Amino acid sequence: MENLDLPPERAAGLRRAETLARKINLLLDVIMSESGKPYDYPAIRDGAQKAGYYLSRTRWSLLKSGKEQVVPDEALRAIAAVFDVDPEYLLQEGGKLPERVEAELELIRSLRRAEVRNFAARALGPVDPEALRAIAKILDETE
Repeated sequence: MENLDLPPERAAGLRRAETLARKINLLLDVIMSESGKPYDYPAIRDGAQKAGYYLSRTRWSLLKSGKEQVVPDEALRAIAAVFDVDPEYLLQEGGKLPERVEAELELIRSLRRAEVRNFAARALGPVDPEALRAIAKILDETE
């Protein structure tokens, strides 16, 4: 989004909201709830309440969509507690991914590589084992 015509403080607020939304949506895509399912609003709300903050459905929707708003520090801490990440991570435009997120992404990559390997093995039909090993090696090297 181009913020060239906006006052600097407004542009900074929009960037902050967009960064927060991007981080929240990444966490929603990668981290599963204790039940093993993706987080839904009730799980987020309940987790935030355990951390001492009531997160309304409206605020949650605005946060996920990147709408500019004043976000209390308590809300950031509660959301971070739900996903077990540092609250600072939610606002950093760059920086290192939290260990938990990195581990989940690696697991997803591994599962996808395994799916591709299995598909290739089925699609190619009878192929000698050496060729399958070569294909697997290529898939493992392309990260």
